[in-house]
Amino acid sequence: MFVQASVWSLCLLLATACKNAPQNTNGGSYKTMEVTRGTRTLSQTYTAVVNGRQSVEIRPQVSGTITQVCIGEGAQVKKGQTLVVIDQVPYKAALETAVANVRNAEASVATAHLTAESKEQLFNEHVVSAFDLQTARNNLLQAEAALAQAKAEEVNARNNLSYTEVKSPVDGVSGMLPYRVGALVDASISTPLTTVSDDEEMYVYFSMTESQVLSLVRQYKTLDEALKQMPEVELKLSDGLMYAHKGRIDAISGTIDTGTGAVSLRATFPNPERMLRNGGSGTVVFPYIKEDVLIVPQEATYEIQDKIFVYKVVDGKATSTQVTVFPVNDGKEYIVEEGLKEGDTIIAEGAGLVQEGTAVSTPAPDITPAN
Repeated sequence: MFVQASVWSLCLLLATACKNAPQNTNGGSYKTMEVTRGTRTLSQTYTAVVNGRQSVEIRPQVSGTITQVCIGEGAQVKKGQTLVVIDQVPYKAALETAVANVRNAEASVATAHLTAESKEQLFNEHVVSAFDLQTARNNLLQAEAALAQAKAEEVNARNNLSYTEVKSPVDGVSGMLPYRVGALVDASISTPLTTVSDDEEMYVYFSMTESQVLSLVRQYKTLDEALKQMPEVELKLSDGLMYAHKGRIDAISGTIDTGTGAVSLRATFPNPERMLRNGGSGTVVFPYIKEDVLIVPQEATYEIQDKIFVYKVVDGKATSTQVTVFPVNDGKEYIVEEGLKEGDTIIAEGAGLVQEGTAVSTPAPDITPAN
């Protein structure tokens, strides 16, 4: 029983060793290549949301019943255009009352002014006392204060009347209109009268990891330079098609989301056809342009515990070398940042089947990646 178990254990170990051990340990013919420099454009995608350059919720500043809806849903509107009219009758009456109060206050001021002048003349003639004169002056001041208050109330009444015509604060496109003629609205309504989005340009928001943003800043030396020199980005729409216009990244958040470790970025896209809509979604395609970099095919590498290695040919023997690669790749090639130099010769295919120190002969032509 013990002998049988030992035999099975030995067979299992031999099978595992045969599976994991690199082949061609006694040397052989391998395709090799010389590491050269080239230029590559890689891309990475980021989930994004689309917002209007300015999206404003339209809410009434006075309460009342809607008497007129002046636009259609989804209509193009101009800044200052009337969208909704609220019942103006009570506000016109309030304005007329305020105007009348101003006139009454003006008359009171005129009377008090005449009285004060008369008392001053009588005081100079020693007809009235100083108390009477001061009382007249105080009455004039009181009348002037009442006039100022009446004028303020008139301004407030005029403003309230103007607020009955709800106007668009920006150029843009209106949203849906949940309220109709006859609906009672006020400043505390939970749902706005409508939303106007300035869609001449659209803001597309997406997030990168902190390390990705740091890499960009290091590449361009400073954050300001990164914003100036970063390449244009593309936008893939929710239907899978590419948007016709490219955008530019013009803002990077100054804070990091502590929950996700992500940094928000904003790209601005032109929207002449009004295809992009506020609240839409898409995917930002960010290009990485890498110039004068070392390039190796992925089939020339192998991985051990998430570390990438190649076999350099040194003195005719395979020498395992760890390399650091750019984190974005096209699935066919790696951009090598550390571990190799231009002119190094590496095994171009089947690196995972080679053993350290294997003698390498190179009868086949060298493989050089196309620029």
